[in-house]
Amino acid sequence: MDSNTFWQLIADARASVTDPSDSEAVVAAATDLLAAMPPAEIVAAQQVLWDLMAASYTNPLWAAAYVMNGGCSDDGFDYFRGWLLTQGREVFEAAVASPDSLADLPVVVAAAETGDEFEREGALSIAWDAHIKATGMQLPQDAFRIRYPALDPEWDFDFDDGAKMAARLPRLAALYDL
Repeated sequence: MDSNTFWQLIADARASVTDPSDSEAVVAAATDLLAAMPPAEIVAAQQVLWDLMAASYTNPLWAAAYVMNGGCSDDGFDYFRGWLLTQGREVFEAAVASPDSLADLPVVVAAAETGDEFEREGALSIAWDAHIKATGMQLPQDAFRIRYPALDPEWDFDFDDGAKMAARLPRLAALYDL
């Protein structure tokens, strides 16, 4: 499995559910679709998933998650990026390139009013759950490696600083009244 195949899996899962913004439904559908693939593909999907998680491990995206969720711990950032994966390749890649682009998503605009948060922990275990479903066994211990990059020191500031957040993420800051 490569990233293109993984993203096609997410696209197929999104297309198969009634509401593609329902990240829980997308996770369930992706898990079922992946479980129908050969076990070696399921194992490979786990590495692709964590490579995408590493690619999205950036301070600017973390700052966006902090704004959108009213705070964001280490685990919360993982779960935020799990939600982001379920939104599909286009949204994911746009958010990694420019986190402020998330202010354009209707679900984010609506959540700014309701206070809904963006987290989907279950997205991180799509391959794990698919492997158990397909084989009855857990993924092999050495199925993947996580290689997080160093965070950008220029974003090492207090994310509660509304002025700095507004300067760096102006659309999200305006949407969330920072």
